[in-house]
Amino acid sequence: MKAIPYGISDFPRIRREDYYYVDKTRYIELMERQPPYLFLIRPRRFGKSLLVSTLESYFLGKKELFKGLALDKLETEWKAYPVLHLDLNAQNYVNEKALREELDKHLVIWERAYGMTIDKSLSPETRFYNVIRTAYKQTGERVVVLVDEYDKPLLSTIDNETLHEVYRGTLKAFFSVLKSMDDYIRFVFITGVSKFSHVSIFSDLNNPKDI
Repeated sequence: MKAIPYGISDFPRIRREDYYYVDKTRYIELMERQPPYLFLIRPRRFGKSLLVSTLESYFLGKKELFKGLALDKLETEWKAYPVLHLDLNAQNYVNEKALREELDKHLVIWERAYGMTIDKSLSPETRFYNVIRTAYKQTGERVVVLVDEYDKPLLSTIDNETLHEVYRGTLKAFFSVLKSMDDYIRFVFITGVSKFSHVSIFSDLNNPKDI
């Protein structure tokens, strides 16, 4: 018998190691018909991270992982896009440096992937802008941005008003980059567990749709 993937949110691992997988990939085709900026707000353990991982595999054009699934029949092109996957769930946000360090970790990975100069004297939002533009220019394809647990830094500091506001300002500046880059963006998908903060943080985005 196949094993059940308890606590595993890595789509490639589930498929390659032949775990049980409930096929919901037909919804990816439906999501692509929506506006390019999408939110999904659900409680923890609802499979948000697995969905993000599935989307990453899809937009990277990993057709072999979808063999036998619904999307295998629905998709014919399987084009690969540059994907920027930002997971904000893997940090304990206890001081002012923590969020910057987490953003920096991802930025360095992306900058190295595209052979960019790593200049930590620049703000995170400037580096994010440069990564998106470079990824587009190098690949000729618009960029996919996947953000998992966008609100983890804010939920972790809800009892610390000062740090909470610092994090809010950092995230608002970081994500505001997306508004000015519509020509470079293919798809944006953002998950979280609460709606209390996304309106102000993402207010600069062009009509994000909460699904």
